[in-house]
Amino acid sequence: MGAQLRVYKRRIRSVSATKKITKAMEMIAASRIVKAQRKVAASTPYATELTRAVTAVATGSNTKHPLTTEAESPTRAAVLLVTSDRGLAGGYSSNAIKAADRLTERLRGEGKEVDSFIVGRKGVAYYGFRERKVAGSWTGFTDSPEYADAKKVSAALIEAVQKDTAEGGVDELYIVFTEFVSMMTQTPVENRMLPLSLEKAEETDGKTEILPLFDFEPSAEDVLDALLPRYVESRVYNALLQSAASEHAARRRAMKSATDNAGELINTLSRLANAARQAEITQEISEIVGGSSALADATAGSDK
Repeated sequence: MGAQLRVYKRRIRSVSATKKITKAMEMIAASRIVKAQRKVAASTPYATELTRAVTAVATGSNTKHPLTTEAESPTRAAVLLVTSDRGLAGGYSSNAIKAADRLTERLRGEGKEVDSFIVGRKGVAYYGFRERKVAGSWTGFTDSPEYADAKKVSAALIEAVQKDTAEGGVDELYIVFTEFVSMMTQTPVENRMLPLSLEKAEETDGKTEILPLFDFEPSAEDVLDALLPRYVESRVYNALLQSAASEHAARRRAMKSATDNAGELINTLSRLANAARQAEITQEISEIVGGSSALADATAGSDK
């Protein structure tokens, strides 16, 4: 019985140590969420306004730019998947990977070849384990991305879009990332970044307002050449920030669940340890009483 009590105490110490670790990780993730949210809030207006500027240039001119013109028969597409570098974040990475797989299957069903670009060690490991070809991968910055990281990723994507499909280029560019909705909700989303879906008109108070034509200096094509890389960079950067905030929120939720489960396990083990200790005490008392009775009987027999 004493050996069983020692086992319970050893398990309680082990689970208590794990609980301290998960509690610390929960607090760290909670502190990082606020910083990540601020970055998302700061980057979103820039990305939105830049998209409007690119759309205005494209719709305000008659120039056909390769990055804004739909291919007549698109044959190749690129998909950028954003995952995490670290685990212990619940289903954060797996949900994004599943969304990318669904998008890839849909594009292949449309007769398109798909080039995969991966951000995050979890996605790289997933594709590597399944021996899937990856056109490009980046790791080491998913929990705190900087604009320089977005530029590195965007450079490879823009190069793929600008190439001819016969030389390994792509006609379309998609991004799959996890959108931060709230502390409790993070949703994997897929967006087509290129070619831009250009609207020839805007709705204003229920009325259709036709966008006018503009004159551009030096030319609309040169303006698009300058703006579109910035557009891709801003969109990728915003997606990285959204994913980072989602990763911290998912990790906080997972660590809180692990901490709560550890507390419940400690309570269960404590009850079992108390029961084992009580049983041990009862057995010892029974042995003492039995020994005392036997000794009393033996003494009484010798007196006779």
